[in-house]
Amino acid sequence: MDRSCYVPAQMAQSVYILAGEHSGDAHAAGLLAALREQIPDLVILGAGGPLMKKLAGPAFNDWVEDAAMMGLWEVLKNYGWFRKQFAAMLAEISKAKPSLLLLVDYPGYNLRFAKAARKVFPDIPIIYYISPQVWAWNRGRIPHMAALLDEMLCLFPFEQGIFSAAGLKTTHVGHPLVDELESARIFVERENDLVGLFPGSREREVARLFPDMLRSAKLLLQEGRRLRFEAPAASSALFELMKSLVHSAGMADHVQVTVGDSHGLMQRAWCGVIASGTATLEAAYFGMPYCLVYRVAWPTYCIGRLLVRIKYIGLVNILADRQVVRELIQGEAEPGQINQELHMLLDHEQYRKTMIDSLLATAAQLGGRGAHRRAAAAVAKWLEGT
Repeated sequence: MDRSCYVPAQMAQSVYILAGEHSGDAHAAGLLAALREQIPDLVILGAGGPLMKKLAGPAFNDWVEDAAMMGLWEVLKNYGWFRKQFAAMLAEISKAKPSLLLLVDYPGYNLRFAKAARKVFPDIPIIYYISPQVWAWNRGRIPHMAALLDEMLCLFPFEQGIFSAAGLKTTHVGHPLVDELESARIFVERENDLVGLFPGSREREVARLFPDMLRSAKLLLQEGRRLRFEAPAASSALFELMKSLVHSAGMADHVQVTVGDSHGLMQRAWCGVIASGTATLEAAYFGMPYCLVYRVAWPTYCIGRLLVRIKYIGLVNILADRQVVRELIQGEAEPGQINQELHMLLDHEQYRKTMIDSLLATAAQLGGRGAHRRAAAAVAKWLEGT
């Protein structure tokens, strides 16, 4: 069925959008702001976070604090609440008859919602922004997604071929992170005695990884090296936890903990240690060489190894399809091996230069500035029936 010329009975130029996490709220708000520039009278409905609500108006459902739950157990405990939200959203679409449904990330919920919406509202186009990483954990779902969705807007270039091969119209719009990082660029000289420690943005992650980062730093100092260490905390609560861990390790005179400014540190530090996640991509963009550390509970890791079908866990290595940075996973994420890799980054100039060149080349695949505008232009084509 050709849904590109679908015109709702009650309201033209309207979008029903769903995002369920803070990152999705930020990305969706960027897209919606760009879309409003192209279609000033656009009506925005749906659910998301505070940034989206500012654009949409008071009737918009800001649910992200409740919806952004981590872990299977939390979701199961709140299954009744999610089921109620699910039904209410379908009812809202039935009443409003929007021009299209725009789903942003949050695959556990949004892919189920796409299936229900396609069944109940077969004529409404469904667009997905920020493709789920099913290429990593369940490629068998891709053909089913192709049957449900009308277009996928993806961030990474390799994703376009994967989804297009299944018959799903796919547009590579680039990564919205580029705009944020460019606005944070400060053009400073790197400090050859400064090492950045980036233990993650979640309490469990910090508690699990930061102590071993500190032990590694202590090993370097015990060798007589004159080094300084900085560690940016993602929040005030994590700042207090990290300060406590620094004091417990006897490193208060050598490790400065700050709140925020991770992007500044990535441009000043000579090298670093980073918990697996978006920060590894950010560091690559700024050309800071580093090693990646990753550790979770062993049952979680074992289950993950059964499901994940990719060679690497680091986004930079996945993009490059080779090892650009060393990944220290589970038992390898310990002070001795972290120390060994920092030695390479501090003492071996060719090793360091090769990594920096590879990081910058890989980060270039994220595209230029304007990802939200490109995504908005793709959505606008559906709204304008072209």
